[in-house]
Amino acid sequence: MSKDDIETIKKTFSNALLLPEIANILKEGHTVTLILRGYSMRPFLEDNRDKALLKKTDCIKVGDAVLAEILPHKFVLHRIVKINNDAITLRGDGNLSDEHCHRNDILGTAIGFYRKGRNRVDSTDGMKWKVYSFIWMSLYPIRRYLLAFYRRIWIKLFGIA
Repeated sequence: MSKDDIETIKKTFSNALLLPEIANILKEGHTVTLILRGYSMRPFLEDNRDKALLKKTDCIKVGDAVLAEILPHKFVLHRIVKINNDAITLRGDGNLSDEHCHRNDILGTAIGFYRKGRNRVDSTDGMKWKVYSFIWMSLYPIRRYLLAFYRRIWIKLFGIA
């Protein structure tokens, strides 16, 4: 069979069905590339455009973007903002409120992102991600205004690239 004969089928599954299976794959030690859904990591990551490269890790720290189950069958990819023993506080870059889980609710950590349709991964260990993360996390007190500007003005003028 030649490459031209291969048919690609794209299927969409609910997070409640798909993410438990992804958790099992991560537990087996594999990495997973996941198309992102939702707007909670705006402005850096966009719905149905960007992908996260995830792996299982036991070593987490403040600033890591993690896939976590915050309630039964409710999953988020958010940044860790606080660790207090087993209690983890999460916040999406595009969110103003916190969410909470336990250490064992973290399914995987993002080790990189494929953004804007690119085939090259932006590593979370890279300088670009670290600088962006530091700046964005430092801007939390005024994030409400920055996000409003982004949604109401930036996207209307420039779209989502």
